[in-house]
Amino acid sequence: MKKIITLVLLSVCCFNGLAQSKSLKNSRPNIILVMTDDQGMGDLACMGNKVLKTPHIDAFYNDSMRFTDFQVSPTCAPTRAALMSGRRPFEVGVTHTILQRERMALDVFTMPQALQSAGYKTGLFGKWHLGDEEEYLPTSRGFDEVLMHGAGGIGQTRYGDFPPNEENLYFDNILLHNDKIVQTKGFCTDVFFDAAEAWIKKQEDSEQPYFAYVALNAPHAPLVAPEKYKKRFLDLGYDKGTAGRYGMIENIDDNFGEMMKKLEAWGALDNTLVIFMTDNGATHLKGSLNGEKITHFNANLRGSKNSPFEGGTHVPAFWYWKGKLGTGVDINALTSHIDMYQTFCEMAGVKLPKKMQDLSGRSLVPLLENPKAKWEDRELFVHCGRWAAGKREEAKFQKAAIRTEVWRFDNNNQLFNIPNDPSEKRDVSAQHPEVIAQLRTAYDAWWEGVKPLMVNEGLPKVEPKDQPLAKRYYKQLKASGIPEWAPEKTE
Repeated sequence: MKKIITLVLLSVCCFNGLAQSKSLKNSRPNIILVMTDDQGMGDLACMGNKVLKTPHIDAFYNDSMRFTDFQVSPTCAPTRAALMSGRRPFEVGVTHTILQRERMALDVFTMPQALQSAGYKTGLFGKWHLGDEEEYLPTSRGFDEVLMHGAGGIGQTRYGDFPPNEENLYFDNILLHNDKIVQTKGFCTDVFFDAAEAWIKKQEDSEQPYFAYVALNAPHAPLVAPEKYKKRFLDLGYDKGTAGRYGMIENIDDNFGEMMKKLEAWGALDNTLVIFMTDNGATHLKGSLNGEKITHFNANLRGSKNSPFEGGTHVPAFWYWKGKLGTGVDINALTSHIDMYQTFCEMAGVKLPKKMQDLSGRSLVPLLENPKAKWEDRELFVHCGRWAAGKREEAKFQKAAIRTEVWRFDNNNQLFNIPNDPSEKRDVSAQHPEVIAQLRTAYDAWWEGVKPLMVNEGLPKVEPKDQPLAKRYYKQLKASGIPEWAPEKTE
């Protein structure tokens, strides 16, 4: 035990020396952001899961700086809006994942547009989910290279995905590659990683700074994985859903490990910031083992995806830059997805335009340079959205919360001291009426201020046949057909 403690202390000391010798501002690293879909804090072995085997991400965790209190939105499109805009999702019109309320406001100067202005090439591989009409697509919002499925998840044609994917869930999918719809071969996660790696290799060969957004749809339902990844869990006696979901996660781990191996071989890691995170809390936390009902490990957090509790919004966030960031260092400050826009811009040397959206976050650079840097307390507003048409005001306090460094105050007028009670089991509201009054006042002010920015309210439901990518698919099918496509092979 003493040896382990000594090694950790040495790592921190070495990191502090690095941070003092060179600032991260204007350091211009390549940036690779890998974000999975519906994977919670308990869905990695390094986070305490005793069933999953995730050796590659575990090794990455050991080598990384880890934000231990990183908060996102309770569902996927809002988190993606925050990343792309640097604003709270309701402030850019994203209040849902469907019903046209996932479309990010068109006046947003996006994070990839900001990086482009600083000379970066930008690529998206996987899930966009911020609007599928032409003007909302990632190719119109700052991405040079795009391989994506439609809104919602693969096969969710009622929400916007390509019609054939409903029959071919997660294998051999129809995807949009830049301006052309294409037929791919293989399991979706493999395809997205292969495409990202091929594009990254081109940028490396041209010595072009780049931002690669590997936004996987897995392990989002439907719970489908290649047979070899499901087999271990089925043999152990788990239900098919658990086997599919856990199989997807282990497949992600293998792909992530292969990507890191290639980056090392290409000599890319010396100038590349690699981030692993998830978009919201876990789903499908119930299952069965040998016929007995069980609850899956959720890192002892309350709630899951689409809940206002820690289990809905607290996610893993591991940052690695070889030789530049600390190794095995925890950052305990309250941080958030809205902070990544400014962080990337500061590191990339972006000069932001004078006329653009106000930013709601703050740069994480001071914490990356010194995990114990002064970090002012803050109020993070949580709301699951998803209210019925015309019911916004009735939903003001439904599935909502506020987080500060110490407190989480939820819509049931419950107050939890998170450092002392991370599982949110002991309501201490009766002991702290002054805290509740302060947080309620802050929430009321935020809610009134954000209402004019909810630009997608009151829009009609779009039928599956009228979804933008469905119409585009049938138009191309008739005019020229759907060509087969595969990423270039990389070694």
